[in-house]
Amino acid sequence: MYNDGRKRVVISQVEPEIDGGKFPIKRVRDEQVEVRANIFSDGHEKISAQLKYRHSDHDDWSTAPLTSLENDRWTASFHVTELGEYEYTIEAWIDHFLTWQQDIQKKLEDGQDVSVDLQIGADIIEEAIMRATGQKARELDALSTKLRNGDDQQVLVELATSPAVTELMHQYPDKRLASTYDKTLKVTVDREKALFSSWYEMFPRSAGKGTKHGSFQDAQKLLPDIAEMGFDIIYLPPIHPIGKTHRKGKNNSVTAEEGDPGSPWAIGSAEGGHKAIHPKLGTMDDFEEFVRKAREFDIDIALDIAFQCSPDHPYVKKHPKWFKWRPDGSVQYAENPPKKYEDILPINFETSDWQNLWDELYSVIEFWVKHGVKVFRIDNPHTKPFGFWEATLGKLKSKYPELIFLAEAFTRPKMMYHLAKIGYTQSYTYFTWRNTKHEFIDYLKELYQTRVREFFRPNFWPNTPDILPESLEYGGRPAFITRVVLAATLSSNYGIYGPAYELCENEAIDGKEEYLNSEKYEIKDWDREAEGNIRDVITQLNTIRKEHPALQQNWNLQFYDIDNEHILCYGKVTDDLSDMIFVAINLDPYHTREGKVVLPLGDLNIPEDQAYLVHELFSDEKFIWQGNDNYIELDPKELPAKIFNIRRRLRRENDFDYFM
Repeated sequence: MYNDGRKRVVISQVEPEIDGGKFPIKRVRDEQVEVRANIFSDGHEKISAQLKYRHSDHDDWSTAPLTSLENDRWTASFHVTELGEYEYTIEAWIDHFLTWQQDIQKKLEDGQDVSVDLQIGADIIEEAIMRATGQKARELDALSTKLRNGDDQQVLVELATSPAVTELMHQYPDKRLASTYDKTLKVTVDREKALFSSWYEMFPRSAGKGTKHGSFQDAQKLLPDIAEMGFDIIYLPPIHPIGKTHRKGKNNSVTAEEGDPGSPWAIGSAEGGHKAIHPKLGTMDDFEEFVRKAREFDIDIALDIAFQCSPDHPYVKKHPKWFKWRPDGSVQYAENPPKKYEDILPINFETSDWQNLWDELYSVIEFWVKHGVKVFRIDNPHTKPFGFWEATLGKLKSKYPELIFLAEAFTRPKMMYHLAKIGYTQSYTYFTWRNTKHEFIDYLKELYQTRVREFFRPNFWPNTPDILPESLEYGGRPAFITRVVLAATLSSNYGIYGPAYELCENEAIDGKEEYLNSEKYEIKDWDREAEGNIRDVITQLNTIRKEHPALQQNWNLQFYDIDNEHILCYGKVTDDLSDMIFVAINLDPYHTREGKVVLPLGDLNIPEDQAYLVHELFSDEKFIWQGNDNYIELDPKELPAKIFNIRRRLRRENDFDYFM
């Protein structure tokens, strides 16, 4: 049995396409999807091709013509405007009318008689009449009549090859032998915060006075302050009842003292499990009011979902099959040898009762969605089955497309990338452990200049309650400023664990990248106005991010050359060049560093002989620069980072220069 060999156009190497079309790419509303493909055929005939796309809720396809680039590569694009899922594919065919136009022009230019060719053109047009209706059909009929009955070949050829006729015929192509790409590819479209967000992690139990257990009402009082700093997502560690069996004490001690609150990740007690609230935090009404109040400040409350249980969790007695039992009758606690987590029981996803387990865990997330939560940070998703996440997140996103899921998976790259493919909106990264100039450049190129960018949205965190990296332990206040500026300008999504971060808290357990006296195990009495804090810098930084669209995306990142290995220079520019940002950061927290940075003036549409304005946004200083090479000096004791807005001179009127 033969395939229809009359379908002669080949469509291959379509991009973007993830794992043969198995997984969708990611976009947010109003972003563009640019599609490229190899399209070619045997022979010398002209080809036409179109990109077909639609929202999955719609039956009808929209189309966009593909244009030829070079070497049989074609491109077209479309914008996504609705949340949910889009799909796209490619259709291409031999275009006999375009081929006829090309050939008849060549013959006429060669002085050949084209009377027969005009008749052939009329035949092709008459076939198109069968596909047209109304006025368009009448226009085509009139055209074919002229080609059959006209005398002046030059005039007739000019008419038949005119842009107007080409466009008219393009509306009614002969696609009976069109080739269609053998896959329908997909796009997941999220809301704008999936691409651009500023996260602030806080423990609501530390929001009270002194070391008294705080509540949602106490946390609500902090909302104006956090909003003023410019954060738009507040992430809360688990808010559920905490188990008492094997409760951890301060600094992860295996013995808790009287009054130790325990780790919020040891979820569940006689007071309830994953659908309950710790009594000292307040009631469900208090939580919902906290969520509503946050929304008035355009802040989303992100909730931690940790699918693990305290030994006291109601699941342990009600669903014993959901856990692993040891030969001595005890339940297997969580461990990552040599580390042990005696206060946590891992869920056994290989249980014979797995379907009921999956349904229950799905219902946990949906429970909080119904109570106003639209953003979730998932704890250790790489320790749960991929199939569970693909099914659960797929079902949730289909029902609630506005949801955002952040994967807390500091694990191997392929696992992190796979989690992103199967449904996670954003992902933690290795940014926390990148320190040198070349480490940053290599890593960011991997994230933004390979196909990874189509499905993996990085969220850069310089610290977490679990991680106090060495760069912050030893670099002091300059290091905290450096790392937050790097996070907030290299990535459009970033977050900090505060107030530890803005207070430059850097006391670590000896020999470990972990906080001494960690808030995970005790209630902290934070003095948010303590001397040496960097709240003003963070506030300014978030304001700069919100005022400059160039910083609200990632793929526009370009590194700039500078003759100093301790200074990292890079730029972000909008497509229309209306916003151009240049960042210079001293990676050395101890010494002043200087160098000459090379700006790509050609890419910025700035002539080398023309002056341009650079406005440093932290200090509000303005400078006039000219040429590619310009001097930068960064003193970490003053400010280790500078963010410049580059403004081109547009015109000169009345002896004044105008910059944009």
